[in-house]
Amino acid sequence: MTSGTTPTHRGLARFNTSDESAAQAELHEVCASSAWGNRIIAQRPFATTESLFEASDAAMAELTAEDLAEAMAGHPPIGRPKPGDPTSSREQRGMAGASEELKAEMLSRNLAYQDRFGHVFLICATGASAEQMLEALTTRIGNTPEQEREIVRTELGKINRIRLTRLVDQRLEEQGDNA
Repeated sequence: MTSGTTPTHRGLARFNTSDESAAQAELHEVCASSAWGNRIIAQRPFATTESLFEASDAAMAELTAEDLAEAMAGHPPIGRPKPGDPTSSREQRGMAGASEELKAEMLSRNLAYQDRFGHVFLICATGASAEQMLEALTTRIGNTPEQEREIVRTELGKINRIRLTRLVDQRLEEQGDNA
């Protein structure tokens, strides 16, 4: 590693200089909202990871209800990660050791939530236990649609920060020690 260049900065530099279509594809893996991705692309280059996070947060704050729906469509229900998708499996790891009874309860409440709000229950599941996710679902199902939309916006912002960190770190790993 060259002195003065941190791994995140090198990964960020690579993201900053990738062609637009490649960057769009990578950002779509972070957040399925095309409006969010377009706002991030329009602000490149980023001087720091924190400035990337700030741009992500600002873009998330500007999303319409339709944009949020598009973003949520990229997330599988809690307890049912997309087959073959290491990201959703990793993020929902807290459900892996859950009892069959808890998994069944999560499925039942997920379906009730979807009936009520018209979209999947979305939570930043990284680091959360199955019990914590079920408790949040149980609490949030009583929210108004407007309250829930803003909670979803906040949860998506948290998820995006985690995924953006992995994006710039992953890009560094792809470079190896020769970068």
